[in-house]
Amino acid sequence: MTVLKSALAGALMVAATGASAQSFFVGEAGPNRGARGESLNFFAEQVEELSGGEMSLDIQWGGALFKAGAALSGIADGVADMGTIIAVYFPKEMAPYRIADMPLENADAWVGMKATDEIMRSNEGMKRVMAEQNLVYLGTFTTSAVHIGCQGTAIRSVEDIEGLKVRGVGAYGDTFGDFGANLVPMSIYDAYQGLDTGLIDCSQTYSYATAALKQQEVIDSYTMLNWGQTGALGIFMNKDSFDRLEAEQQEILLEAGKMMSDELGRLITADNEAAIQTMKDAGVEIIELPAEDRAKLVEAGKPYVDEWVEQVNGMGLDGEEILATYKELLAKYAEERDTEGYPWENGGS
Repeated sequence: MTVLKSALAGALMVAATGASAQSFFVGEAGPNRGARGESLNFFAEQVEELSGGEMSLDIQWGGALFKAGAALSGIADGVADMGTIIAVYFPKEMAPYRIADMPLENADAWVGMKATDEIMRSNEGMKRVMAEQNLVYLGTFTTSAVHIGCQGTAIRSVEDIEGLKVRGVGAYGDTFGDFGANLVPMSIYDAYQGLDTGLIDCSQTYSYATAALKQQEVIDSYTMLNWGQTGALGIFMNKDSFDRLEAEQQEILLEAGKMMSDELGRLITADNEAAIQTMKDAGVEIIELPAEDRAKLVEAGKPYVDEWVEQVNGMGLDGEEILATYKELLAKYAEERDTEGYPWENGGS
């Protein structure tokens, strides 16, 4: 534990002393494995440590409380005290958060999470929209870079996308559709069965998730797009439950959530590398999309960024200002990475 973290833990534990022990139900659609599962467990450990054992999380894995498509209402209505919300399943309600889903040529997991975490904590308009839905933002995850896995076919150029049945979501899925894909609405957790039965040919996916969900068993090619990432997924809490907590308890949850970016960055970087090797060992062909084809994807994705700006403008926010700030934050953390390295490379978390 770093000196700073130790001091913070001590201060928060002293502040929380005397509060009655509390356990919070957490809804998570994913499995208790892989980088995201480990990061969520890390979050739970930090909550317990910072509170001196006075606060704990009871995580319900694999959609036991609600599936990914019901997470927003499940948390807002109090089925769970908190849980993971994946914004692409709620494109209207979670529109401000979806800034992290835009194809902005940022494929670095840690940079994307740090930028997203900062803007979600600092932008008052974005916090207001979340509060209107009875939600409080605690911390963010990321899928890391968007890639695509296929069964019975392979994508070696953007021309190969035409006519394929693709599980694609958000701006990335829409762009696949612009190149002629037949989009099939499906959760990433159902993609294994979809690929296995032929319901879909390809699934938009992410290296660590492919291995965590064992999808190397049902794909034979995996195209590395290095286009961008889906970063609008994270931990939210029921606002009514949050507001009932003491200020010190609220700060414990917020601080533990903030720590997730560094921890998941470390985990997901290692897991992505390991996942590629897992796919190779399973006989999956790993394909690097040529740079000229990646440029076509980037250009085709720009109209969806413009649509996002107009959508959040319609919610009373300043979409242009949020987009500009987010790009500045991406540049800020990319520079920090380039000059100082990742935190886990320098003795950090």
